[in-house]
Amino acid sequence: MTDRNHMLERAIALDGDPDAIREFYSDWGKTYDTDLLEAFGYVGPAVAAEALTKRVGDTALVLDAGSGTGLVGIELFKRKNDLTIDGIDLTPEMLTHSRKKGVYRKLNIADMCGPLHEINDDIYDGTVSAGVFTNGHVGPQGLDELIRVTKSGGPVVITVRDSAWEADGFKDYIGDLEADEKVKVLEITLSPYHTKEGVTCQLVVLEVV
Repeated sequence: MTDRNHMLERAIALDGDPDAIREFYSDWGKTYDTDLLEAFGYVGPAVAAEALTKRVGDTALVLDAGSGTGLVGIELFKRKNDLTIDGIDLTPEMLTHSRKKGVYRKLNIADMCGPLHEINDDIYDGTVSAGVFTNGHVGPQGLDELIRVTKSGGPVVITVRDSAWEADGFKDYIGDLEADEKVKVLEITLSPYHTKEGVTCQLVVLEVV
């Protein structure tokens, strides 16, 4: 197993511990973009950004939830460069890298496993999250806050690593959200994720009710 593969295996075994996640990504930040894009063929940011930008206006205010080093922000900017993009992430060092991308209005530290106290209700025209809803990271309950901060009628777009989709309860949770009329499911599609590793994800597009 290469060092890069070892990092990926460690990532999905973090068991949702915020301190462990923060420490892990603090160490990985310097080579994160190269490792994921070149070694793993990581297309989650592009897939998620494409789905979001098709459903928001050219000058929309959007949230990149779990912005990491800013890979989603770059993909959003490529598609609609008049968007206003805010980002949140658990790890300060990752936000330092995303800040260098130059595409975000503001970036704040936040733990998506709990309440996003810094963000009011119904702020964003759309919300996107790639690479966060996966094994060992944020569970399906994290969707509740993304729905809260997104305007009625706005899209919430997430990728869910396929190994977590049913095992971690995402499929059932999203079904319950729709049954409770909190969201309308617009799309759930099996999509490429790490193309060089043969890993897929579920691309989930919800409309806030």
